[in-house]
Amino acid sequence: LPAAVLLKDTKLMDVKLGQLGSWLAMRDFTPSGILGAIRRGHQRYYNKYINVRKGGLGGLSMVLAGYVVLSYMWSYSHV
Repeated sequence: LPAAVLLKDTKLMDVKLGQLGSWLAMRDFTPSGILGAIRRGHQRYYNKYINVRKGGLGGLSMVLAGYVVLSYMWSYSHV
């Protein structure tokens, strides 16, 4: 049996259409609540796209491809 999740703790994508009104009523629309939501969103974005901890072959290959394109453009300036 899956554990029951409170409606307050449910993500927006998991809320049923009939529960949307009561889910919105449980949200914190005070200035501090809105600021907290913005901070959480920024932290989530920063940790996912900016603060990447592991490098891989994909990043190295993109840097190499950029270098090849720039070298080609510098060598053939008429293009």
